[in-house]
Amino acid sequence: MTPQEEKLFSHLSQFISEHKKSFVEKVLCQRTRHVTVVLENIYQSQNASAVVRTCECMGLQDIHIVENTAKYQLNVRVLKGSNKWINLERYRTRGVNNTETCFSRLRNEGYRILVADPSPDGLPIAEIEPGSDKLAILFGNELRGASDYAVSNCDRKIRIPMYGFTESLNISVSVAICLNTILSKLRASVVDIGLDDDEKDFIRLNWYRKMVRRSDIVEREFLRTIQ
Repeated sequence: MTPQEEKLFSHLSQFISEHKKSFVEKVLCQRTRHVTVVLENIYQSQNASAVVRTCECMGLQDIHIVENTAKYQLNVRVLKGSNKWINLERYRTRGVNNTETCFSRLRNEGYRILVADPSPDGLPIAEIEPGSDKLAILFGNELRGASDYAVSNCDRKIRIPMYGFTESLNISVSVAICLNTILSKLRASVVDIGLDDDEKDFIRLNWYRKMVRRSDIVEREFLRTIQ
């Protein structure tokens, strides 16, 4: 943090109870960017919001939302406030392939890209052995699945084996199964999937801003006094 941000952090911290500070530290220590989720063209707000809630509960810090054919919309009753604590990176530029833009960014950040696809040539999720490489898992449209571009340009297709008459799970359930499978293996391994100190400082400050009532006014008045 900059010296000014450090002063602001110290100022905001006086409005937050020790219990809440302790809880923030506990959550931060379990946060990860080693795994992320990509939502491509999810059109039902309750589905997208349920995924956001699932990802936050599982300790993810970022979700990438691709909006080529469907706009992401919030469903506050489903979110339960989870979107306050997680970064939603949205790709919604008209006239371009936003999936391609998202993939380019993820690869530049060192992610291997997996695409959830029910076809039999996908690797069962339980057989994925995560390691030091960061993983991004894409889940596609509720009706059509992942786009042709996503399927053709991913590093591997994965699937959740089905044993009943129904051919698919709700997307939030699929995300929960995949994340629990992968993160459980990572957290039991020697791989460090946590945030670095700079990331923690940045996120902690932003969370404090969201925890302090009318923090925008508090911050503005405080900064005025130190200028």
